[in-house]
Amino acid sequence: MSVFTNPASRSAEQASAYTAAVLDLLGARDPLEVLRETESALRDVIDGLSEEQRVRPEATANWSVRHVIQHLADSELVWGYRLRMVLAHDRPALTGYDQDRWAERLRYSDVDAEQALRDFAVLRDGNLRLLARGSTDDLARVGVHAERGEESVAHMIRMYAGHDLLHLRQIDRIRRGMTTAT
Repeated sequence: MSVFTNPASRSAEQASAYTAAVLDLLGARDPLEVLRETESALRDVIDGLSEEQRVRPEATANWSVRHVIQHLADSELVWGYRLRMVLAHDRPALTGYDQDRWAERLRYSDVDAEQALRDFAVLRDGNLRLLARGSTDDLARVGVHAERGEESVAHMIRMYAGHDLLHLRQIDRIRRGMTTAT
């Protein structure tokens, strides 16, 4: 399980707290810059870890670096779909998903971290290229998230940048745990 569980059925208060925490992590940073830099930050992590270290879970949860990177790849896929729905349709419904269920049912434990990072990179590149083609008006388009309510494209960009930072911080905790456990 991740530190921030994300079941599709959580309450409005939990969704609001999650949103605030993610946006606080982003702060005043440029969200597009964060989105562009995440692949490189993940690459630096992968290159510095052995396979054994990539699959070792965090002490306080059961996600490993491998799990986190696959989660980021799957989240990128979901985000790309949501972006396209909001850009192409008026106020579409945006479905939530249970990240822990995905980790279990999609067998994140069997995933190769290198391949997960390649998948993430391709998906992120496509989403960034889509955003680059957009207009200022596109940033104001909204969808209705099942848990968080109305979200504009601009808000979604900030949320996903903060989400990246959240999981980069999680990976850092996992790595620090490795140095104290040895």
